[in-house]
Amino acid sequence: MLQISKLMSQGAGLAPVLVKRASSIELDWDVRQKSRFDATDSMGRTLGIFLPRGTVVRGGDVLVAEDGSLIKVLAAAQPVLVITACTEHGSSFDLIRAAYHLGNRHVPIELKPDHLKIEPDHVLADMLRAMHLTVREATEAFEPEGGAYASSGHSHDHAHAHGHGHSH
Repeated sequence: MLQISKLMSQGAGLAPVLVKRASSIELDWDVRQKSRFDATDSMGRTLGIFLPRGTVVRGGDVLVAEDGSLIKVLAAAQPVLVITACTEHGSSFDLIRAAYHLGNRHVPIELKPDHLKIEPDHVLADMLRAMHLTVREATEAFEPEGGAYASSGHSHDHAHAHGHGHSH
């Protein structure tokens, strides 16, 4: 078993050609939020992943094995509920309300500009439909928000300072 104890968030600092040549593992959200698990990569190697407690593995992250080999993590498609605003009875503000209510229940949520994704839950699906939202079942990758206090947060695809005007 090849042991892994290092994660490079989104392959930061690695040449794209190295990541392209790397083997891969496809993991669902349930596994990616564990810090210790076994997996088999695309080359058929058995991997033992031992990351620091509290580490969350995201699709696009790169694991570094004890022998120096790289393994790219892919977010596996899994059952999810896709929530959208009802075009006949609602507005996009309804998604904000839904995110608020789901957050109060500490439900992992993937936030998109035009929809939300959560793990399947018929009680929550009924609540969302009662709020006049459209809920459909799908099989897609699931990348929920890390939360305000997550160590790695979510990735931005833009570059600007996040200064808050504090002056001393």
